[in-house]
Amino acid sequence: MSEDRLASHLRSWLGQWPGTGVGLTVVGSPARDEPAWDGGLHRVIGVAEQGRGVLSVPPPVADVVTAWLDAGGARTQIPGVAGLPGAWFDGVFRWTDRPASLPDAGEWIAADHPSVPLWLRRFGGDVLVAVDDDTGEHLAGVGVKEHDIHGRELAVVTAEAARGRGLARRLVAQAARRVLDEGAVPTYVHARGNAGSASVATAAGFPDRGWSFLAVDPQ
Repeated sequence: MSEDRLASHLRSWLGQWPGTGVGLTVVGSPARDEPAWDGGLHRVIGVAEQGRGVLSVPPPVADVVTAWLDAGGARTQIPGVAGLPGAWFDGVFRWTDRPASLPDAGEWIAADHPSVPLWLRRFGGDVLVAVDDDTGEHLAGVGVKEHDIHGRELAVVTAEAARGRGLARRLVAQAARRVLDEGAVPTYVHARGNAGSASVATAAGFPDRGWSFLAVDPQ
């Protein structure tokens, strides 16, 4: 995968990439008023590379948010400035074109299969699950957030009793290989304080390049 594929994803997802000038370029995108992968509205999202990037917002509030940031206003206050309820989120954005060479740990099945845990069903499409061979219990799984045809974000959860076995990193690497094979770029987002998720990402071949994912979380 070349960085052109990542750029195509970010242009499609955010409405523009890269930004112009220093700091955040605010873009009014109609996509912010359209249902996302989960059927919900993700009204403010952004990606920044070393502090410079694009913040995608609904078109009616683009000028207000731009003026706020140009005046030195804090990013954390954007929800109130834009009149969009929620909490400001500043996490780590990762992507890869070289997943770790780890052995597969799961199988792909339809998200609506009766055996799939509720938390995985919300992703739709196919989900990747690791199952205990003896009990049939689901140990861990990966859901895919299909943001557009160019980019798919991976989300992983491991049952508490199955942690420490390396299942999460193997599943994430396995899912990333499939995403790449299908012509898209695999991405991974986590909170800055989530050391466990950061460790999984690094081990699966998603390095921390110093990129940020920005959003208003409606909670």
